[in-house]
Amino acid sequence: MFELLRTRRFAPLFWCQFLSAFNDNFVRNMLAMLVLFQLGGKDTGVLITLAIGIFTLPSILLSALAGDIADAHDKAAVARALKFAEILVQILAAAGIWLACLPLLYVALFGLGVIATLFGPVKYGLLPDHLKRHELVAGNALVESATFLAILFGLIAGAFAASRNVPPQAVALLLMIIALASFATSWFIPPTGVGASGLRVRANVVASTVLLLGELRCGLFLWHSAHALSWFWLTGAVAISLVPVAVRHATGGGIEVEAAISALFAIGIGAGSLAAARISGGRIALTPTPLAALGMGIFLVALGLATRGIAAPTAADVSLVAFLMSPRGLFIGFAVLGLAAAGGLFTVPLFAAVQAVAAPERRARTIAAVNILNALYIIAGTLLTALLQSRLFGLSEPLLLALLGIFNFGAAAYVQQAILPLARKGNA
Repeated sequence: MFELLRTRRFAPLFWCQFLSAFNDNFVRNMLAMLVLFQLGGKDTGVLITLAIGIFTLPSILLSALAGDIADAHDKAAVARALKFAEILVQILAAAGIWLACLPLLYVALFGLGVIATLFGPVKYGLLPDHLKRHELVAGNALVESATFLAILFGLIAGAFAASRNVPPQAVALLLMIIALASFATSWFIPPTGVGASGLRVRANVVASTVLLLGELRCGLFLWHSAHALSWFWLTGAVAISLVPVAVRHATGGGIEVEAAISALFAIGIGAGSLAAARISGGRIALTPTPLAALGMGIFLVALGLATRGIAAPTAADVSLVAFLMSPRGLFIGFAVLGLAAAGGLFTVPLFAAVQAVAAPERRARTIAAVNILNALYIIAGTLLTALLQSRLFGLSEPLLLALLGIFNFGAAAYVQQAILPLARKGNA
């Protein structure tokens, strides 16, 4: 599997994705930490949840356009153009960091969401263009691991950037260096040629979005798999918005604790992704996916139970050492790690199957359609979560985590009953 990292057909995409994901999560987590510890006030939970929605919104509006562009042009050339645009957006993010300005950071976050949306069909469409079928699970596992390793570093960097101990000029400079490095690596991605020559890029994004979803629905395996993947992304988005607030309220953990929890998410996803590749042995095996969904449910319920109650107020935040020395802190850390690892084990083989089944001339548009469905689930989940957190309903974060876990038991049954029979019949 790791031999792929030494090949030009894979390594430049790996590093380009790693650096881009670092940038995204640097900005997103720094915004979350500013809200959580400095600027959020009483609406902390809602503001953090809405940040995820703002980053995801472009996926609904622009995924169909992204699929058309990726299939109608050389994907490597599209990647270079997008990484250049990312430099311009990062200038906005750097200004927001310098000024500690939430509105400017939200605008930059939306811009990064636009670029991530347009890049999604490109990066996942590139993999089947340059990798053999038996390499797809390993390639996806490495890309997912790179993504979540970048999330780990981005989360840690974002937390430190929001801690008042790092000069904003240094933070802005780091952002620009990473954006320039991502642009540089994109120039080494080998050309792919045009997937669908003569394809007209449709300017009417609403009509093309509806059309793509309709085409996706024509293939039962792709349709059901897209819903399962979308549920995973909903679960991840909602959990990542709920867990920091739940841990803060339940333990009084400071910014170091929040960074450690975020790091465990990233490490767990990476470990689960690599485990999926190891289990597959070069095949696209979907048997572990319902068990992984069941595992996500169990760990979410455990997190809900572990974060019940409000910590007694203290003069200072609980340190990371004190958090890890407590049985409750250790249990929370273990549950976060288990949840994320189950998520990696769930999504990698399922997405590799989607890539393998999709027709080569339509692959980017198929991935774009899956991304649209992902975004619809994430937006619906985060908005519903924000509503349930609001003063209108007032549901606590631990209760919402437990409820999300219970719904994941249903997701496990859905994969077992709707997807595995189709895979056994040769659809994947």
